[in-house]
Amino acid sequence: MQFKAMIISNHEVSPGYFRMRVSAPPELADSRPGQFIMVRVRDAIDPLLRRPFGIFDVGTVASEFSGCGPQTYVEMLYKVVGKGTATLSTYHHGDHVDLLAPLGTGFDLGDPDEEKILVGGGIGIAPLYYLAKKLVEHSRVRFFLGGRTRDDILCVTEFERLGVETYVATDDGTLGDRGFVTDVMERHIRGAAGRRTIYACGPMPMLQAVAGIAERTGVPCQVSLEAYMACGMGACLG
Repeated sequence: MQFKAMIISNHEVSPGYFRMRVSAPPELADSRPGQFIMVRVRDAIDPLLRRPFGIFDVGTVASEFSGCGPQTYVEMLYKVVGKGTATLSTYHHGDHVDLLAPLGTGFDLGDPDEEKILVGGGIGIAPLYYLAKKLVEHSRVRFFLGGRTRDDILCVTEFERLGVETYVATDDGTLGDRGFVTDVMERHIRGAAGRRTIYACGPMPMLQAVAGIAERTGVPCQVSLEAYMACGMGACLG
């Protein structure tokens, strides 16, 4: 559906990374983890196309108006990389953006009795938090988070509050293990028994590494791809 959303909050969680919460229709409470939003940053030709963002979280809060029911909200986690996201980072409470949501297929939550392995790289964690919220209701969840430096490691506390066992790796060793997060994940998979499924989102080299590990170890794997697109609904063949 297409709707105008009011920005509830928009704050920087790490240098260059922002978390935005906007109001949403009640129907968005039924969004699936792994679905995404297309955001029209402003009513102008430049930037022309909407920007896709994975759904970081969906929930409800008490309305600020007496006598009104709970207000549904949706959250996005984004990195400032160009004109569109730079403009988005300047918005404040009370500003409005035009959204298309929810879009995409989303993850298959799988068998509740198996362990769930989440792997995220940098801003690739965006769809994994909402996924973790759903998975912890029935399954044990481990989260492997990687980045170039400690500034690329986002929202660890939020995952830990869900009861998710979290592992961190950085390329330069400024936080957690030094090296690739996929190496940390592979050591865990090879050292533990039982059925599990891998869920991953992040840069393409990381996803290729995760897919290779899944193939070598025989573990089912689902990935969420990050890509620019024109419409978000398939009509543009993107």
